[in-house]
Amino acid sequence: MADYTYAQLHKMTVGELRDIAKGIEDDRLQGHSQLHKEQLLPVLCEVLGVETHAHHEVVGIDKTAVKQQIRALKAQRDALIASKAPEAKGDIRDVRRKIRRLNRRLRRAMV
Repeated sequence: MADYTYAQLHKMTVGELRDIAKGIEDDRLQGHSQLHKEQLLPVLCEVLGVETHAHHEVVGIDKTAVKQQIRALKAQRDALIASKAPEAKGDIRDVRRKIRRLNRRLRRAMV
């Protein structure tokens, strides 16, 4: 069996995918000539052992610590909202901005 990535398989036409499936003897691929691309692709990936999505890793920062900060800020935000104090409006905005910045930092660190 040839090694393929999900991106390579996803770019192929249905005919190309069916040709690959034709060369593989597996019960899960029975009736492959009748399947559409969206049905054939996950089964073919499963048979070939190809992961259907890319796993992202966070590099350069401590993801756990950032997530804990976000959880703490969300709890603080919820407490401010529940207080319904008019003077808390600016504090709520500041907390939301901090949450947003931390989420952006996490996304930027993903590879």
